[in-house]
Amino acid sequence: MEVLIISIVAFLAALLTFFSGFGLGTILTPVMLIFFPPEIAISLTGIVHFCNNIFKLSIIGSQFNKEVLIKFGIPAVIFAFAGSYALFFISNDTLFTHHLFVKKTDVSYLQFIIAIILIFFALIDLTPFFKKLKFNKSILPIGGILSGFFGGLTGNQGALRSAFLIKMNLEKSVFIATTVVISFFVDLTRISVYISKIKDFEISNFLILGLAAIVSAIAGSFIGFKSLKKITLNFIRNLVAIMILLIAFLLLLGIL
Repeated sequence: MEVLIISIVAFLAALLTFFSGFGLGTILTPVMLIFFPPEIAISLTGIVHFCNNIFKLSIIGSQFNKEVLIKFGIPAVIFAFAGSYALFFISNDTLFTHHLFVKKTDVSYLQFIIAIILIFFALIDLTPFFKKLKFNKSILPIGGILSGFFGGLTGNQGALRSAFLIKMNLEKSVFIATTVVISFFVDLTRISVYISKIKDFEISNFLILGLAAIVSAIAGSFIGFKSLKKITLNFIRNLVAIMILLIAFLLLLGIL
C-alpha cells in the first residue's frame, strides 16, 4: 500500500512542481515520514528528488540562463554550506506554542522569520501593483546568498530561490531550466550525506519503493514538460506565489 500511495504523491508533486521549481521534497517528505523513520524518509526523498532533477536536466536543462546560474547559483551553493553550519550555532528557541493539532506544536523564531520573508515575496507576486515589478540582475548574488543561507538553515531553499528568480521575468522555459540546474547542484551537496547516513540500512528493503517513486516522479515531470506550451508565465508566477504562501503557513504552524 505504501508503494502505491508514495508513487501517486510523487507523480502529482513532480507534475505540480515542474513549473514552480520547488516543492517536490516538501510534499513528498511528510508522506514518507508516515511509513519510515526520519533518516530513511529524508534520504529516500532526497534520492527521488535528485533522480528527478537529472531527468529534468536531460529534457530542459540546456535552456538555462548562464548569467543567472553564475551570479545566483554559486552564492546559493556556497551559502547553503554556511547556513547548514550556522544551524549548530543559531538559537532555535520557541517563539510560541499552539494546540491546533492532537499534540502540542512549537514554532521557533527561525520558522517565523522565514515564513514572514516568504509571505512578503508571495504577496509581491499576487498584488497587481507589484506584478510589474522586476528585479535587476545586479541583486542576483543577494538572492543567491539569502536563498542559500536560509535554505541551509531550514531546508526550504527552493521557495526562496523561485521567489527571486520569478521576478527576473525570464521566459518560462528558461526560468524552469535555470531552477533545475541550480537545484541539481544543491542536491549534489547533500546527496553524499544522505548516502553516508543510510549505509547501515539494508537498501534492498527499499529498492522497489524507491524505484516506483523515482519512475512516478519522472512521469510527472515528463507530463509537465509536455504541457509546457499550454502553460503561461502568468500561471507559473501565480503557482509559485501560492506554493510559497502554503509553505509559509506550514512554517508558521510548525509543520515544516
